[in-house]
Amino acid sequence: MRKLLILTLLAVWTFPIMAQENAENKKGFKYNNHYDLAIGAGNGFSTALSWTHFHKIGKKGKFQIGYGVRLSSLFGSDLEYITAPADLTSGGEKNLDTLKLSSTQLNALNLTINLQYAFTEKLEFGFNIDALGFTFGGEQKGMFTARSQGRTPSQEMAKPTSGNILLVGDNDRGSLNSQFYLRYWINPKWAIRGGVSYIFGEYTASRKLVLDNDRFRAKIFQPMIAITFSPYR
Repeated sequence: MRKLLILTLLAVWTFPIMAQENAENKKGFKYNNHYDLAIGAGNGFSTALSWTHFHKIGKKGKFQIGYGVRLSSLFGSDLEYITAPADLTSGGEKNLDTLKLSSTQLNALNLTINLQYAFTEKLEFGFNIDALGFTFGGEQKGMFTARSQGRTPSQEMAKPTSGNILLVGDNDRGSLNSQFYLRYWINPKWAIRGGVSYIFGEYTASRKLVLDNDRFRAKIFQPMIAITFSPYR
């Protein structure tokens, strides 16, 4: 899905953004600014605070592409993180070790890529994904299990991987958030969103472990609900 999104974006950016002779052009750039708070729960708990600006494509403007900034926070207890680097995960189960953290709390500030389609003036379907940024959070103690070599488990310290970048699948690095959603506008300025989030949370151990690896990732699906405020619509 992430690969499909990137290919779609490369195609879409080659199209001109058509001017719309209506009220939104008169209001200028600020018209399609959305401020959003999302909450997700399931395997852990997450929040996401974001700003997004959309551009409408074509004469009808039903298809929209946008960019923005999002601060995502992930909280959890006893979450299991699995070997992250793609060169190891591509080798199958034999290369996968785990780091189980007693407490997870990380905060990822990322630039976002956004796609959206408006079925009507009130109902929209969309997808967004983090592209580039950084993560901060405290160091945590976890239990490392070398499933690949059957060693005795050991306690290890780890902290959130600092740099985030979207590179498709297990090539990704750091903590990234993505969402599929439906948005319904209650009135011109306020909307509610419902959907699912898919979070990559990543920690780096304080030292190199088995297979010279220190990066571990949790992939978390969560139902989420959000509220959107667009003050200049």
